[in-house]
Amino acid sequence: MCRVAPAGASPKPIVVTSPSSASRLICRSTRASRSIGVSEVQRICFAVLVTPRVYRGLLAVTVGGRTPSHRVDSSEPSREPIRVVRSPGLQVVIVSRIYLPEPSAASFFLSTLAAELVDRSHDVTVLTVRPPKGYVVPERPEALRLFPVLRDRSGYVRGYLQYLSFDVPLAFRLLFRKRPDVVVVEPPPTTGAVVRAICRLRGIPYVYDAADLWSVAAAHATSSSLVLRVLERLERWAIGGADRVITISTSVADRIKAWGIRKPVDVTGRGADTAQFHYSPAPLRTEFVYAGSASAWHGAIVLIDAFAEFSSSHPEYLLRFIGHGTEHPAIAARAEELGVSDSIVFDEPVEPAELARELSGAAASLATLLPEGGYEFAFATKAYSSLASGCPVIFAGPGPTGAFLDAASSTAPVGTAVNYSPEAIAEAMRTVAERPVLPESRPGLSEWADQHVSMRAAARRAAAAIEFSGSQTRRKRARS
Repeated sequence: MCRVAPAGASPKPIVVTSPSSASRLICRSTRASRSIGVSEVQRICFAVLVTPRVYRGLLAVTVGGRTPSHRVDSSEPSREPIRVVRSPGLQVVIVSRIYLPEPSAASFFLSTLAAELVDRSHDVTVLTVRPPKGYVVPERPEALRLFPVLRDRSGYVRGYLQYLSFDVPLAFRLLFRKRPDVVVVEPPPTTGAVVRAICRLRGIPYVYDAADLWSVAAAHATSSSLVLRVLERLERWAIGGADRVITISTSVADRIKAWGIRKPVDVTGRGADTAQFHYSPAPLRTEFVYAGSASAWHGAIVLIDAFAEFSSSHPEYLLRFIGHGTEHPAIAARAEELGVSDSIVFDEPVEPAELARELSGAAASLATLLPEGGYEFAFATKAYSSLASGCPVIFAGPGPTGAFLDAASSTAPVGTAVNYSPEAIAEAMRTVAERPVLPESRPGLSEWADQHVSMRAAARRAAAAIEFSGSQTRRKRARS
């Protein structure tokens, strides 16, 4: 459901049809900018740089509403609790190239964070992109400002040109909007660099959401040492300018500190959006599901070798990949080589509620992480969503995901963690096929996830960090 933004929140759509109308538009925008405290330099830049075509790209649709409140519980907490003297009604801007209804770990977390901030009586605006065709923008408590963006062939915002199509207009959107108390930015580092530059110019603190480190993951996508050095420096610069950093695990926090970044790093965890991911009664299917991105650093291609070994004794099973992935062509080619291509299915991304239904009836979900790829500190967050949907997980690879499953297995049928090898994964598949988690046990697993790995608890901790930065700035302005 769409609603028009309240007065003062955003300009009404204007179509520039001639140079004279462009001049009038610039004059009106210049007069309006004085009312929100934009400097003379910014007004001059606007008049010189913003052409009619660019300005049309700045127009937005505002979407709003309410969603049901989430239940809350624990995830991995920060080592040092944040004590906040809360300022009423902070103006918070969240910047992300992906958001609901597009399914992704970032979408789920940021939307939960936005809802938590609104519940705390803050005014939240999300600067993001228009979703792909076929997706319906949900009714949300925060204001959504949606803009066009370039997408790759798979419909994903991924690649240099795609990032630029978001980052360049973003600079103007941040530069000329009413100054917020704090900005929250999600990677890629190019977006973080834009946010740092504009926030420094306007004296706005920002919080960097370092869910993962892109310059580390990029080592699997390119062999160019120049590209990797530039990306690392850009990422370090983007993170280093933040007032605070929030991240998923102590492993990522340690890597950030190893870079020499001395800004406060709050380990908030992640978890599952249990308002969307929960068990839906479904018959048990002879099917394994890999949901989410399949990039080089995930190493999901090993699943094909494992499935080929497993299917020799269980030919009735399917292996489904749901989502995008740069490794899909290589995975499909490997399946063809091993003669199991008829049992491998590639599906487009689906909305969270539909994905939860698919997981509820799957024998198990699969997650992998490539060993010795420099990304061993990452957590496979898709495990949270699977468990919340009542589906056990088979995880293969290094990192904290295995330790989490091992610890949780004593209290719930969460699945298993195994070595990153076809033999170990195939054996885990056979165990699931022979001793599955039956439908009558799956609601209990979903309830366990709601109690122990709810994303709302992580959002609470992240919101506290954001409130700290925004409140500090508001008090400084009040004293000046």
